[in-house]
Amino acid sequence: MQNTIIASKLRGGGGTDSPNYAPDKSFSWSVLWNKKCSAFFKAFSITDTFRRFKICHSEFRHSRGCCNYAFTLAEVLITLGIIGIVAAMTLPALIQKNNNQVVEARLKKFYSVMNQAIIQAEADYGDKKDWFEDLSMVDEEGNIDSSKVEDWFNKYFAPYLKIIKTEKFADGTFIVYFPDGSALELLLNTSTRDWDFYPGNIQKCKQKEKNNETATGICRFTFLFNPARKSNSGLSSWTYHLNKGLEPFKTDWDGDIQKLYTHSQFGCNASAGRYYCTAIIQMNGWKIPDNYPFKVSY
Repeated sequence: MQNTIIASKLRGGGGTDSPNYAPDKSFSWSVLWNKKCSAFFKAFSITDTFRRFKICHSEFRHSRGCCNYAFTLAEVLITLGIIGIVAAMTLPALIQKNNNQVVEARLKKFYSVMNQAIIQAEADYGDKKDWFEDLSMVDEEGNIDSSKVEDWFNKYFAPYLKIIKTEKFADGTFIVYFPDGSALELLLNTSTRDWDFYPGNIQKCKQKEKNNETATGICRFTFLFNPARKSNSGLSSWTYHLNKGLEPFKTDWDGDIQKLYTHSQFGCNASAGRYYCTAIIQMNGWKIPDNYPFKVSY
């Protein structure tokens, strides 16, 4: 009898004193387990999670005390604005740094390759002072004849250079293109001394001239080859070219570094010819100095 009462209480009955003393015949352990599982999975159902997210997001907007599911539109816009400002401040400097590195590397490479070519030509034809000629393509009557200049270049330079194509012009001058995208141009049709080197796209650089901008010292750099000539004046105009190979233009330079910047005719400044700009870079170890007056490009 006692065991029956205990079992009845376990099933929810009230014992002998309870009016509901009869056992609950509907009780089942499996029913109880299903109810518990149903409540558990409901708590983690997708629908219920989405409902709680909306409630939480609504409370977050007002009190920020619930959770951090997302940024507000204002916060996103402010962040994007800050990123834009930082990019606008840093990208030009990064682009210019890259331009400097490319121009420096190609100037140094060109100087080395050209002077190696001269050394090889000397091995085949003797001292450069003996085979150098300052040739003009313009005769006394003003007619253009570029054949002698082309023959001279093709004999003493071209065989020792990697040239992908040559472009000729009506005035007798010509441009030779190298595999790395750089180019060499004969500056004048009256002399084979002066040469312009383009470290990059020559057409893009020449467009500056069409826009009344000076390209020299920016995307065009002047060199000179004159190993055998002196001027008739007291101070030799060719001091830094005599017995040399192809060198950055230093005609009439007196050795004063400051004059490379300030020389009225050839100085590297906005009001002069800028021919000395190449020498400034060379004398800084083929690195563009911090006080270089122009932003180079290629």
